[in-house]
Amino acid sequence: MTPGHVAYGLGAQYGLRISAETVVDWERGLARPTEYELTALAGVLWCAPGELLTAARTLREHRIARDLTMDELAGQLGMSVSAYLRMEESGKWRGNERQSAALSEALGLGAAAFVTVSGRDEELAELLCSAVKTRWQAYVRPVSKLAPLGRPQVQSALERLHADYQALMASTLSWSSTGTERAGATGDAGRAFLAGIVDRFWETAEA
Repeated sequence: MTPGHVAYGLGAQYGLRISAETVVDWERGLARPTEYELTALAGVLWCAPGELLTAARTLREHRIARDLTMDELAGQLGMSVSAYLRMEESGKWRGNERQSAALSEALGLGAAAFVTVSGRDEELAELLCSAVKTRWQAYVRPVSKLAPLGRPQVQSALERLHADYQALMASTLSWSSTGTERAGATGDAGRAFLAGIVDRFWETAEA
């Protein structure tokens, strides 16, 4: 199907006035369809809405991938649609412990995905960076509050990350006397370590 065929199908089957240029923009990631447009697009292409999404990261994307309406999901979570909508639009999850568990079950979220859809990746990264630079033991509790993992699992992951980062920084000190180029390269490695620390945390915790 050409973009023109898709645009025609959206108009004929769903009454949407969508141009072929807009369809092209959707394909290239230059524009995003609304939820109704995405559902209609899936209908025209004979597939599920979730099949048109890349790896879901937001609440909205996970919900659509599961083919749930806001009414259906809010009902499963035991909250009003307006309350859920505010969280979906802001990208910040504010549900209680029971609602968080229900959300994870309804959307099939693992621990890492739950933190991402909750809008807490940045906060987690800040805690992890502080933990590997200082005393990691002081960060077990705050990290455990953000990451839905067992305390021993968080403790083990932080201890390992701290050891890896400190070993990397110790190498920087030992190499600094042999030449600034080698030390500078290791400094870059340290910054790269911190930049990817959230992914490292989940990999270490799962291992």
